[in-house]
Amino acid sequence: MQMAAAMAPSGQVTDEVLIDIDRVTQVYASAGGAVRALDRVSMQARRGEFISIVGPSGCGKSTLMMIAAGLLPASDGTVRVGGRVVDRPQTDLGIVFQSPVLLEWRTALENVMLQAEARRLPAADAERRARSLLAAVGLAGFEHKYPHELSGGMRQRVSICRALVHTPPQLLMDEPFGALDALTRDQLVLDLQELWQSERMTVLFVTHSIAEAVFLSDRIIVMTPRPGRIAREIVVDLPRPRTLAMRDSAVFHAVSREITDFFLEQGVLRERAAGLSR
Repeated sequence: MQMAAAMAPSGQVTDEVLIDIDRVTQVYASAGGAVRALDRVSMQARRGEFISIVGPSGCGKSTLMMIAAGLLPASDGTVRVGGRVVDRPQTDLGIVFQSPVLLEWRTALENVMLQAEARRLPAADAERRARSLLAAVGLAGFEHKYPHELSGGMRQRVSICRALVHTPPQLLMDEPFGALDALTRDQLVLDLQELWQSERMTVLFVTHSIAEAVFLSDRIIVMTPRPGRIAREIVVDLPRPRTLAMRDSAVFHAVSREITDFFLEQGVLRERAAGLSR
């Protein structure tokens, strides 16, 4: 299951490298001494590729994403996007966090339009785009609802639309479905797959969910416990579009098992052979 040079099965991935992360290390100062969060992480993402990053809490997944976005300078190493060194916050991307971070006094449509307003995009074109995105994630008819009138899943859909309204070539997502219930997560995973296939953007998707990573990804980056290093890169050889029924397939189970076994070996997951002691 190790990474292959061949194109992943989405059919929209090109050979062009969009994101190039080269030997990135991140060290934080703390009262107890220096903490190495990331250790010489190198990876590439091709244009149109969907990559998930999975690993235990504290392994530097979110830190890596912040560095890739230019929101945090690396202690060492380099990130290039489109061949240019990232040395400041990037503007030609979309970011979605676990919390939707919507403005309570703005409607769903107005929250999506906030991105367009900040970028001074033509208002009429941006509103058509915003309405189209909201409809694509099942929010047609909810454009004029305020955040307190929307469920958690609906609010996160709005935040995804806001991140995409300016048609960015890359989308960075940090545990975007972590706070949602299982059924809502399943639906948002399906919505995200459809948006990604329509938009043809490069996605870096940070998650703790092995199932989400396998379902969505062309390739999965598996991180070690801190300091975070890349332990494995796994190509997910499942056809697109993917359906929930594919979670019962042999390929889905094999990839999930490989990642689970690695975390068992690392002590991230623990099983007991016998019952609990009395």
